[in-house]
Amino acid sequence: MMDWTDRHCRVFHRVLSRRALLYTEMVTAPAVIHGDRARLLGHDDCEHPVALQLGGSDPAELAQATRIAADFGYDEINLNVGCPSDRVQSGCFGAVLMERPGLVADCVAAMIAESPVEVTVKCRIGVDEQIPETVLPDFLETVSAAGVRRFAIHARKAWLQGLSPKENRDVPPLDYPLVAQMKRDFPQLHLSINGGIASLDQAQDFLAQGLDGVMLGRAAYHDPGGVLIEADRRIWGDDRQISRPAAVEAMRPYIAAHLQAGGRLHQITRHMLGLFHGQPGARGWRRVLSERGHGAEAGLEVLEAALAQVSGQAAA
Repeated sequence: MMDWTDRHCRVFHRVLSRRALLYTEMVTAPAVIHGDRARLLGHDDCEHPVALQLGGSDPAELAQATRIAADFGYDEINLNVGCPSDRVQSGCFGAVLMERPGLVADCVAAMIAESPVEVTVKCRIGVDEQIPETVLPDFLETVSAAGVRRFAIHARKAWLQGLSPKENRDVPPLDYPLVAQMKRDFPQLHLSINGGIASLDQAQDFLAQGLDGVMLGRAAYHDPGGVLIEADRRIWGDDRQISRPAAVEAMRPYIAAHLQAGGRLHQITRHMLGLFHGQPGARGWRRVLSERGHGAEAGLEVLEAALAQVSGQAAA
């Protein structure tokens, strides 16, 4: 979810769900060490529970980045061993590390030694010509021996040769049964399933099969109202539920403060375009925010105009 789940997106998603664990964009260990830490690691207190997702393959660098991140108060530190982007291949991190489970074990051991919170791993079922039925259990056994107890498994191979990062999200076939089998083979591990899950109905089916968690990316981003608003009630039995218009109102103070600090409206509202997905007036909501939200002078009046497109209709 690079370039998607920034701090503004996470604040918005937290308005919709109090319970869902939110993840940051992947940040590389060298960027944390040498870059603008406040920009890369800063987050709002309201985002909790929130996990920092790190990328890297050097145990010493990852340990240093974890030590730095500890001061920012994340609830979890996650090592990404699943991202297939060109950038991660050239840097020897992300999905290419599925070929080097021993190195991943060294990395997480170094991170655990520096982390006050749990260190977790997000991975694929394999890459390129690997046989997932052989590779994945070996990977889980090797990395868990280093101290990791929670894995989020994207149930697709990553084809690092021949497919673009976008194609890697859709083209390789999903193997949900293999991930379910891993839970039976490794009952002591907390295993979440990821990849192509489009609804809460699917999520509940996987939980009923014995998986410990379900990670939703694009579905939660493109239809946050349909996924996140219902999640607390359906997954956790929490009676609290916010309406879509009320969620817009709840974001108003945060947006106002961002504008007052010199930020642009679009930096926040681009994450809100899908809020009324499938609801009357959704097209008008998106159109107003998209067409009028980019300007330097765009303010809360644009949000009001967009909300007027759905007001009075069955949007809640």
